[in-house]
Amino acid sequence: MEHGQHADHADPTDPADHVARVQAEWRRERPDLDVSPQAVIGRLHRLAARLTAELTLVYQRYGLGEGEFDVLAALRRAGAPYERAPGELAAHTMVTTGAMTKRIDRLERAGLVTRRPAADDRRGRVVALTEAGRRLIDEAFTAHMRNEHRLLAHLSPEEAGALQGLLTVWQQRLDGTGGADPGATRGA
Repeated sequence: MEHGQHADHADPTDPADHVARVQAEWRRERPDLDVSPQAVIGRLHRLAARLTAELTLVYQRYGLGEGEFDVLAALRRAGAPYERAPGELAAHTMVTTGAMTKRIDRLERAGLVTRRPAADDRRGRVVALTEAGRRLIDEAFTAHMRNEHRLLAHLSPEEAGALQGLLTVWQQRLDGTGGADPGATRGA
């Protein structure tokens, strides 16, 4: 899309704009429905898939999947001694404890984390980065941030700031943590 061109005015004949084509087809087939949300949500969905593919390429260079990268990053963000309980890791990475166990098993086999009993609860466990794990996540995270800067460089700083603001507001409203929903003030 050219600079200044709005999604509402996308060209459905542009072969590169899949979302505009889909919208045009739905407008033809279901003129009774307003398909304008697809201009935002469809593009976000496609962009998220593209970004995930671009991000995972970096993780793979370090022998990591997206999940393993997330676990190592959550441990590194914890600060020294770089450890968290498995349940805490699951909460920080938004996966089930069962999925977390599989990730930890793989990372432990690779020598990147260790597991030990929790000092305050004999039944509990603590997962900690090994020195090799800390070195790997530091290298991988540095490359990850270079990659994110590269991806975001397609926007001007002003565009990136505006997008960040809009996405933050939208997420907060969907989560119920933000300001008033503008739709709530409309007439019923």
